[in-house]
Amino acid sequence: MTDPKGFLKTPRETPARVPAERRRQNWLEFYESFPAERLQLQASRCMNCGIPFCHEGCPLGNLIPGWNNLSWQGQWRTALTALHTTNNFPEFTGKLCPAPCESACVLGISDRPVTIRLTEESLANRGWAEGWITPQHPLRETGRSVAVVGSGPAGLAAAQQLRRVGHCVKVYERDDRPGGLLRYGIPDFKMEKWVLDRRLEQMRQEGVAFEMGVEIGVDLPASELLEQFDAIVLAGGCTVPRDLPVPGRHLAGVHMAMEFLVQQNRRCAGTPAPGAAYISAAGKRVVILGGGDTGADCLGTVHRQGASEVVQLELMPRPPDERTSASPWPAHPAIFRSSAAHEEGGTRDWSVRTNGFRGAGGRVAALEACRLQWAAGANGRLEPEVVPGSQFAIECELVLLALGFVSPEASRMLQQLDIKLSERGCVQTGSEYMTEVPGVFACGDMRRGQSLIVWAIAEGREAARAVDIWLMGDSHLPATRGRMCTSVGPTAT
Repeated sequence: MTDPKGFLKTPRETPARVPAERRRQNWLEFYESFPAERLQLQASRCMNCGIPFCHEGCPLGNLIPGWNNLSWQGQWRTALTALHTTNNFPEFTGKLCPAPCESACVLGISDRPVTIRLTEESLANRGWAEGWITPQHPLRETGRSVAVVGSGPAGLAAAQQLRRVGHCVKVYERDDRPGGLLRYGIPDFKMEKWVLDRRLEQMRQEGVAFEMGVEIGVDLPASELLEQFDAIVLAGGCTVPRDLPVPGRHLAGVHMAMEFLVQQNRRCAGTPAPGAAYISAAGKRVVILGGGDTGADCLGTVHRQGASEVVQLELMPRPPDERTSASPWPAHPAIFRSSAAHEEGGTRDWSVRTNGFRGAGGRVAALEACRLQWAAGANGRLEPEVVPGSQFAIECELVLLALGFVSPEASRMLQQLDIKLSERGCVQTGSEYMTEVPGVFACGDMRRGQSLIVWAIAEGREAARAVDIWLMGDSHLPATRGRMCTSVGPTAT
């Protein structure tokens, strides 16, 4: 086990960030280096609990006490091997996951939790630097073929798992480069894209094929996938944003967050969308609606574009600073959080409802809003009431709607495959990830709705196991979080 007194001797420590003024000047990641000896001390804080609740907090079921112990002992390569048994892309989750595992850490009951995410990312980075991460080729070829539609974290995880057991795998992506929202939705200051590209190169060397610029149902009929492949995995994400139907929504200067973020990410990549008008915050007063991760991504982006003023508004009340009975340990708590982007500037406000936008010359000139008061209703849930006389306006030239996502797109692909959808508009599957169409599976946000990157990877891994069992009768792929898949394939061999 780790140092039995590590959590008593060593306080929690994470890498320092580059000063906000400096990081606003570029699009690079902004964490300082963290020496290995200090990382070992952080790993030593793991208590090696009799019941490690961090396992339950992590959708992937990462073997956290095991690789913390190995890291503390300096057995970095073995620790990385243990990490890779449950997570295909630890450098992605180490940068982008909100770490529900840390929320479930037993040490977190009375102290600051173990730096699980830091160790995870550091192990991956060391593995790449030392040359330990190499292509893993299958022991045999099965002769079976699988099409994966969508190259976000769910699709990539499913594709890599299926290829490693010997299936011929081709990933279809409608964008010009693979990665989904990892590519064009996540700003470079949160994850530089060479981090994604090196994993994609590993997958290519393992034998995964990528077909870019192909939208299934438009450029290629879905019927051809059914004819050419033994199984199909739908991993197209949950990309329909929640809109705000209020007066003035049509005004120029009011944009969906992803329209804005994707455009900037394309510019950083040197591949701006042809003919698209550039949405710039330079010199403008900006309002961001939505207080989640997407809103924070917009905030960091407008800072770097040179916005003159930024206000971020949230409909719900300000969360508490500490856990309450509404989100008891080990649940991931609804508490007040600030991202690095909030350190860089801007104003935040809560319990604000947008009533509409006022324009001048066809462009947005102001946001009109009022304040809300929240109280528990008859069902115990918070319900809003408008505070009398609280109407106010914020002058602005750019408004970004970061209100979350509601469903996958009702695409021609889903129509051509005759896929049944849930009430929320997500692809409906059975317990083994297969739709009502035999051999067609779904995973990630397309199946479960808007969620976390760690859930997407977990779903991609589980869907791959389900596909493997359906094709072969059984599977050597691990079951995520101890879950066993039992579907029987059409022709097991």
